[in-house]
Amino acid sequence: MSKKKTLVLGASLNPARYSYLAIQRLTAYDHPVVAIGLKEGETAGVKIETEKVAFDNVDTVTLYLSPKRQAQYYEYVVSLDPKRVIFNPGTENSEFYSILRDNGIEVEVSCTLVMLATKQY
Repeated sequence: MSKKKTLVLGASLNPARYSYLAIQRLTAYDHPVVAIGLKEGETAGVKIETEKVAFDNVDTVTLYLSPKRQAQYYEYVVSLDPKRVIFNPGTENSEFYSILRDNGIEVEVSCTLVMLATKQY
């Protein structure tokens, strides 16, 4: 399985949050992970940034932000030129889908945790 550098957008230090679990599982599957959240910190050896860092070679962005919080990241995500963006449950956003598709970025409405568990990541 090829390793896909993944940006977890909406990362949390709270173990009860799905974004926290996603970081844990992605690293467990040896995918390189970068993360952006509201609070700086570290989990599973991944530093959570609070700024829009210009990360290189991001294959996948997995979203854990409500649609209204996504708008401020539209241009940023497009600028990273990922292969795909995963919209986890609760993040569905048709406006963002259009922007991504117009920029040749694949849109996947799915759950990162399920995709990893079923080897579809």
